[in-house]
Amino acid sequence: MGSELYPVQQKGIFHNLPTFDPSITGLTAIVTGANGISGFHTLRVLLESPERWSKVYALSRRPPPEEMLNLLSESERSRLQHVAIDFLEDPSKIARVLSSFSVTADYVFFYSYLQPKPDPGAAVWSNAEELVKVNSALLNNFLGALKIGKLTPKRILLQTGAKHYGVQIGRIRTPAIESDPNLSHLEPNFYYPQEEALFAYCKEQNTSWNVIRPAWVLGAVTNAQMNALLPIAIYSAVQAQKGEPIAFPSDFETWQYEAHHSTALLTGYLSEWAVLEDKTKNEAFNSQDTGSVTFDRLYEELTRWFGVKNGIIRPEEDLAKFEESIGKAGADTPIGYGPPLVHRTSFKLVDWASRPENKQAWLDLQKESGGALTFNPFDDIDENFAFGDQAFRKVPSLSMNKARLLGWTGFVDTIESLHHIYSEMGDLGMLPRLEVEKPKPLI
Repeated sequence: MGSELYPVQQKGIFHNLPTFDPSITGLTAIVTGANGISGFHTLRVLLESPERWSKVYALSRRPPPEEMLNLLSESERSRLQHVAIDFLEDPSKIARVLSSFSVTADYVFFYSYLQPKPDPGAAVWSNAEELVKVNSALLNNFLGALKIGKLTPKRILLQTGAKHYGVQIGRIRTPAIESDPNLSHLEPNFYYPQEEALFAYCKEQNTSWNVIRPAWVLGAVTNAQMNALLPIAIYSAVQAQKGEPIAFPSDFETWQYEAHHSTALLTGYLSEWAVLEDKTKNEAFNSQDTGSVTFDRLYEELTRWFGVKNGIIRPEEDLAKFEESIGKAGADTPIGYGPPLVHRTSFKLVDWASRPENKQAWLDLQKESGGALTFNPFDDIDENFAFGDQAFRKVPSLSMNKARLLGWTGFVDTIESLHHIYSEMGDLGMLPRLEVEKPKPLI
């Protein structure tokens, strides 16, 4: 019985979420990569519904940190069990661990991911072949363990992302749609062999799959590496501490570009909907907040949230003052023709974070917090700021038509979402407390 027969519901800033048949009860789920942004927030979504999800197994090498577990209620924590597993181990060993903990799984949500460090000075995704090798192994070993352990879920959901469409390579057709072809002829991408392995497993085991493709994923966790909009918040807090304005590091075109983001909780709700609907089986879905935001509007809010008293330095108009990064062109791009994309930069957050006065300002913020601000991103600048520089690039939008046509109507205002996430980052000791209790939504 599909969710379209039931009224939609509102959960705080999240609107028009599905309601499911109340007879769906007592389900168990595996969530892998439970410490990451997507894994942890899908875990939160499932635990919100105790009648529907009686047990959730969090599979990762390390348990979720206590700070993150504190975001859960006692009831939610009581239905969560962490199982320590390294998916780079042999499948038979993984199967023994699953068996020793009597793990069962009506549904699987696979988010495990490893980001090998690129060569010094290279782009964050430049080591494509190593990414393929290690991340393909994670899924293959896990699927092998399920077979050995004779665990056959009703549905396995794999999350990949916008790189499926080649956004990291060059111009793509926009908005990206789920039926766009893969681009393995242009560049190695672990998403493609992961999908092939999942499809083959499900065919062999007579079960079904979903693939979810978000853009920049937003959510509060203690792992900062992939949290692309966290460095912008750190930058704003430090500039406010120094009594200096916040500057935008790219051109006017990027300043006013209507960017789309993917709040991890909303993607979690979408993922639950995808696995529980029969009509969505064996389908891939994009995931976005369904509302664009410009840096123009975001920066205005950042000044309020972090108490930036001296305002904003808007983009430089003289293009000769930018450093330019020229992308691929013509047949080497996903679209197969046309000029290269040009990304203009006036400064990089990685370079800004290397300045002693900014490190000191963060230490001052930590001291003033009385111990509440525990995270120091300046301890590993490349890891904690490199993705922030990538976030200033124009990322094409992902069409949500397919999910809508099948009944998905959920959305969240990304401005409201970011305020909520930055507030939870304060709870996690990752950011200073925000200066204002409520954001100004884009209405």
